[in-house]
Amino acid sequence: MIELLAALSASAAAGIRIALPLLLIGLLQRQSLWSSVPILSRVPQPLVLGVLVSWSLVELLLSKDRLARQVLQWIELIFSPIVGAIAGITVARVTQMDERLLPVIGIVGGLLALLLQLVQLGWFYRLRAVPLWVIFAQDFLCVLLVLFAFDAPREGGLIALLLLWLAIRSSREWQHWYRTQAAGDRPDE
Repeated sequence: MIELLAALSASAAAGIRIALPLLLIGLLQRQSLWSSVPILSRVPQPLVLGVLVSWSLVELLLSKDRLARQVLQWIELIFSPIVGAIAGITVARVTQMDERLLPVIGIVGGLLALLLQLVQLGWFYRLRAVPLWVIFAQDFLCVLLVLFAFDAPREGGLIALLLLWLAIRSSREWQHWYRTQAAGDRPDE
């Protein structure tokens, strides 16, 4: 059960940012960099390191600008299920989870990352402008979730489940908001 919580924690981090969680996972491994990371273990390490560091800087720096944030969010939306699955499987391997469960972990991790990206995208378009402190909190939470996946998997998994609960609550709020907007647009009879 602890291994599952650790995998959820890493996948939730991938639902917030894409390259930063993979970069941290590679740097936190005790073996060679990215040796247990699916797909990335087959690519030369200097190339993986260069791409992940570059994209992490892009995520950290460009996420503060509104127009760049829009482009970045669509790219993150496309790649978040893949990165969520990779992060979840990697943490499950590191924590020595049963190999037969890895496909399930990959699917659940990818879906969790996609859901969190969709919620972020929804809030971005509904609010029109996200406060800067929220973006910094996202960066901090992303790093925290990856660290918890390795050092405190129970807490990291609980934070991931809390984020899932918040995502479900957000969808209910959007549904309610949409219905009140639609009812307000109807002409009086």
